[in-house]
Amino acid sequence: MAARKRQQLLSNGQLQITLSDIAQLAQVQRPVVTMWRSRSKDTSSPFPAPVARHGRQELFSVAAVTDWLAATGRGNNPHAAADAAAFSAPLGPETKTTHFTALTALLALRALTDTDLAGQDADDLLDTADEIDPDDNFLLSELEALGPELLPLAAFADLLADASYTSAAAFEVLLRDRFRAAPAVHADTLLAPAAVDLVAATAVELAAGSGSPAVFMDDGGGDLLLHVADILGEAAEGTLCVGSLENDAARLARRRMRVHGRFRDNLYVANNAPAGVSAPTIRLAQFPSPVQPSMDPAAILSAVDEILLGLDARSSAVILAPAAVLVDALARTTHNREAEAIRSDILRSGRVRAMVRLPSGLVPSRPRQAQALWVLGDAAAHVNIADRWTMVADLSGTALDPAASTDVVGDLAASLGTREQIRAHSFRFARLVLTSKLVAGTGGLTAPALATKVRASAATHARATAAEHIRAESVLDALSHESSQAGAPGQLSFGLAPASAPAATPSTVGTALRDGSVRYLQGHRIAGEHMEVGESARAPLPIIGLEELAGHRSQGSRHISQLVFAAAYPQGRLTEPGDVIFATGAQGGAMVDEAGAAVVLYPARILRIDARRPRGLLPAMLARDVGNGGAGHWKQWPLRRIDDGARPALGAALAQVAAERSRLAERLARLDELAGLLMDGTARGSFRVLDTTIEGSG
Repeated sequence: MAARKRQQLLSNGQLQITLSDIAQLAQVQRPVVTMWRSRSKDTSSPFPAPVARHGRQELFSVAAVTDWLAATGRGNNPHAAADAAAFSAPLGPETKTTHFTALTALLALRALTDTDLAGQDADDLLDTADEIDPDDNFLLSELEALGPELLPLAAFADLLADASYTSAAAFEVLLRDRFRAAPAVHADTLLAPAAVDLVAATAVELAAGSGSPAVFMDDGGGDLLLHVADILGEAAEGTLCVGSLENDAARLARRRMRVHGRFRDNLYVANNAPAGVSAPTIRLAQFPSPVQPSMDPAAILSAVDEILLGLDARSSAVILAPAAVLVDALARTTHNREAEAIRSDILRSGRVRAMVRLPSGLVPSRPRQAQALWVLGDAAAHVNIADRWTMVADLSGTALDPAASTDVVGDLAASLGTREQIRAHSFRFARLVLTSKLVAGTGGLTAPALATKVRASAATHARATAAEHIRAESVLDALSHESSQAGAPGQLSFGLAPASAPAATPSTVGTALRDGSVRYLQGHRIAGEHMEVGESARAPLPIIGLEELAGHRSQGSRHISQLVFAAAYPQGRLTEPGDVIFATGAQGGAMVDEAGAAVVLYPARILRIDARRPRGLLPAMLARDVGNGGAGHWKQWPLRRIDDGARPALGAALAQVAAERSRLAERLARLDELAGLLMDGTARGSFRVLDTTIEGSG
């Protein structure tokens, strides 16, 4: 079918090509084509004659050119006939520019119907478009406006998709061609991949700790949302909202999301934020934007202020704009007074939680222009206005490679945390600045002189540690007294003394992964038919998943045969003693697998401490810290470390506490069983209960 369509369109002479495009199609330099024309003029296979002109450009029949290339063996592209559509046009050499909107709409229609468009009449195509887009949100108007050009362009869209192998790939080729054809309009807002990755990754990190699927909103051209979808993959849920604006850029973004198939089981594409849904919203914005490629500083800051006003307590935003507007000192001109006033008002709100000056080169059309990024969120709760802080960083001289980008994203995600979470985070690039200093300052907002510490004084810390020591002694004494009074065997045989060394510096899970003290292992996807429930006469492998972590199912109640696991999951891994099994999200939790040799069921995962280089990490502490991770992506959760010399004593003490807990839990289970038996037996008449405290009862 595709070959017949192509041949019909090629043979009727509708597809035409210029000499420059012939060179690209044949994969040769432009002068080579001129040489072919002159040298073949008097041969038995002369170069095809032009069939039309467009201004000074000669136009050639694509069918004649591809036949000539095949007959003479010229060029370096053996697939020239199949690729010809990518270098030709049916309605003049500028078809891809003049009919860009219509072609993207046709490619979206083709992708959504998974059907070739050629061979259908105009009414069928429009009826199908009406069924797919009944509210005319992204393609119906574009196709209705074509009139008699609909059918030739529909056949051409099929050829473009065939030449690029998919409708999505053809769509992106058209986008790239448009940027080259009209750089003044479109390329000024085109971002480098590193910038797109940074903004999208930051948005995903901000949403990760919310505990529920987030709504990602972008009124731009779709680059940011597409990358968000790629990062989320199949593992995380979310709604991708391509904006409520009714303009060409917004409609293009909606077509782009759909042609790339971003509808998945875990992702939903919407034109507007779902009404009545309390999910956290993450706004992504780039200024100037494809919607408004020309904006002065006041217009950019007014747009940021509008976004800020639309955020509720659970929502946040990631803003990318020129550093000259967001963080640099604004020149004292009449033109900038309005911009300075707006920026000051935004800062006074306390909702600019982070600002980063980025290196230049992130907008390829403006290689010398530096960009900056703001993270907007709710003002720091329970913090006096005078004590509020903003995270700032200056990466002007830093290459934004993947490692640096990952650390910047981690710093930005931590900026929305509480004071305690921020203290626990190990910042690579950022520092904390009192917001009042930012508002009062006259220079750049990321100037190093503004740096300050947001931490408790030494005296306050000393009082807190002394009180903690006293409380721990009191609880230990009370437990020991209770055990001795009851004659129980669970006497805790350890004591406490003042620390002889300062506390180790806290870090994060991500830091531990990078320094090698912790290894991360994914859980396994186990088919339901391979899992067994209940007791087994064999020696199966226990399964630990979300239900076991949450305490909804006892450990060991689910298992899998060793033979089945080895045969069906040859790359499978078992836990080792001391592994920390954890899960994130609303059903998150963590536990230490003391026995090992278990199968972890996805989405539960494993953190394994390197026994040779623990660097102050202890399984029980790691499980407690991960289990209480809180907001933000799990790699940014704080971890406490201790001096390696203190690990043996602390480990032994925690083992005693765990043994006592196990003994008491077993006794509690027996007491629960006894209470049930007493009630059941008495009710059925199996026995009666004697009160042995009453003399002579019986």
